Order: sequence, then structure tokens, then C-alpha cells
Amino acid sequence: AIFLQKGQLEGYGYFVQEIVRRWVAQYPQHQFVLVFDRPADPLFRFAENVTLVEVGPPARHALGFLYWYSLRLPMALRKYKPDVLVQPYGFCSITTSIPQVMVVHDLSFKHYPQFVPVYHRWFYQLFTGSFIHKATQLATVSDFSAKDIIQHYPKAAGKINIVYSAAKPFFQPLDYEAKTAVKAQYANDCEYFLFTGGIHPRKNLLNLLKAFSVFKKWQRSNMKLLVVGRKAWQYEDVLEKLSTYKFRDDVVLLDYLDEQALAKITASAYAAVYPSFWEGFGVPIVEAMQSGVPIITSNTSAMPETGGDAALYADPADPNTIGQLMIQIYRDEQLRSRLIAKGMEQAQQFSWERTANLLWQSLEKAMG
Repeated sequence: AIFLQKGQLEGYGYFVQEIVRRWVAQYPQHQFVLVFDRPADPLFRFAENVTLVEVGPPARHALGFLYWYSLRLPMALRKYKPDVLVQPYGFCSITTSIPQVMVVHDLSFKHYPQFVPVYHRWFYQLFTGSFIHKATQLATVSDFSAKDIIQHYPKAAGKINIVYSAAKPFFQPLDYEAKTAVKAQYANDCEYFLFTGGIHPRKNLLNLLKAFSVFKKWQRSNMKLLVVGRKAWQYEDVLEKLSTYKFRDDVVLLDYLDEQALAKITASAYAAVYPSFWEGFGVPIVEAMQSGVPIITSNTSAMPETGGDAALYADPADPNTIGQLMIQIYRDEQLRSRLIAKGMEQAQQFSWERTANLLWQSLEKAMG
């Protein structure tokens, strides 16, 4: 549970939090041990059948991962003797004989290695094949990712399960008054396009800014662009671009927000834009659809699978097309209404209850 950190939850951390919350309630007869690499916040002791264990030192770089998963984690396993070990981050312990279920969200390091820090890239490239071979069962979050994993690692065939991901239930449409209050607080009473996600190269913020320039060039509008997310790896390029950006006064850069605030900002957007280069699933797509907000996203990797016919798609490397779609959704209210209706329907395919149940089935397979 090394990515469960209070105030810093993102994709991996949210995934673990939502799964474990449901498991501990649904299976009170079982004991769950959450292993952390630093002091664990009591917030994550979701029920009486949860034990929080700290096993240092903190693992946040390639050599740290290797040491922690090969030596430190197995020491804890020998003490607690679990029936099965769930590895939700694409890592695996090579040195334990306990059955393991490993979740591989995507292989972005294969397709866009330039967007992965060099030591992490080295770690993934060197060890992912061994991890997949070692894991008793595998899980991933889309049909696209399952096929991609099997193509690169044929040993995954026959033991990979699709469990999907989801948005939290409180991502819901807001009424007019609530939206007005959010726009007053964050966007100077203006409508806004919204991007949510960590700020790093794979999320494609530079092309989003170029696309927003296309929109502003052709539309006389006070529309804002809200960017909500933690400054992650190589975010400096985005800040440098913003410092000289022609429409910088119309861009609002917000840091990490708690879940409830993020849900309100999402539901109040005119449209969401998620032009990521590569995703194994794309949770912000479902968050927007579930909130009654139309979404523009990328035509690559798993994003068309997640959005179905409820989204508009563009090549993430083509900011002009992204900008034209922003114009289209702004000018055509009927299109926007259709996308909202389709999005609400598409989002119903995904729930954390479904994901938790599917991943539990993987655990049962691993235990035989």
C-alpha cells in the first residue's frame, strides 16, 4: 500500500483505497494486512479487520523498489503469513513463494519511454517480464491493456484478468446554483474547460495549451482553462510556457485538491479535455461522464474503450484538431447535450463494486 498517502492520493492510491474499502466490508471474516514503506496514516485502517504495517525504508526510486520488494517486503510476509499477496502497482516480489496477484495498469514505459524518469524506466524495462512470469495471476484495467501486455509479454496469456477502474460515486451532476458558486470561486464567474491529472509530459499539457490558443483565436469568449493536478515530473516546461503564454490570464492552475472539491469542479465544467498520450484506462474520462460533463480525449490506447461513443476524440499530437473540437463543443449545444446523455449512460458500465469483485475473483484463482 505504498501509494496510500494522505493528501497525495492519485491513480494508484485511489485504486487501492477504493478496492480495500470494499473488500474489508464485504469480507469481514478475512484479515487484511496493508504494508506501507513509511508511517501509515490511521485514516487507512478502514475497519477492525485491517492491520497497518510499516516496513522501511521508503521506496521511491528504482534501487529502493528493488531492495524493498526483494528483501524488506518478504520479511513482513514471513511474519504475517498471508494466503495471497496483492501487488497493485505493477511490481512483484521475486523472492517469496506466496501466491501473488499483480495489477499492471499499462505499459506506457514501452510506448513513451521518454515520459518516464530514467531510473524508473530502467527498472520497468529490466524487471517487468520477470514480475509477469512470477505472478500467479495478473489483472489490468482495460481490454486494450490486456492485449498490449500479452503482445509484449506472451507469458501473461492465460492468467490475465480485466478488472477495469471507475470513478467515485460522488462524481455527480450539480444543480445550477452549485455550479455558479464553483465558477465564482475558481473561474471568475466564467465557463471553463477542465483538465485533471498529474502535471507531467505524458499528460500532454503543452499541446492542451496550444489547443486552447486555437479555441481563443477563433472564439471571442471569456472561457477559462482550469488545470487541476499535482506538479509531478518535468512540470517546469508547462510553467515556463505559461509565463509567456498569450492567454495566460485565462488559465487557472490549481494544485492537488481533495476529492470532494475535485468532484465539484468537474461537475461545473463546460467540458473536460483529457489529451493524454497514453492511458491504461483514463479515470478522468469516467469522472466527467458520470458528472454530466462532455469529454474530449485522445484516440489512442484505452481511452476510446473507456469513452465509447460518448466522447470526442483527437490525435493527442495534433493540438489544432483538439482546439477545433473545443470550438465544436462550444458552438453546438445539441452536440454537447447528446454527449452528456451518452456519457451518463457509458459511465454506468464502471463501478468500484464491480472492480473490487473482479479483482477478488483473481485472488481466488491465485489461491486455487
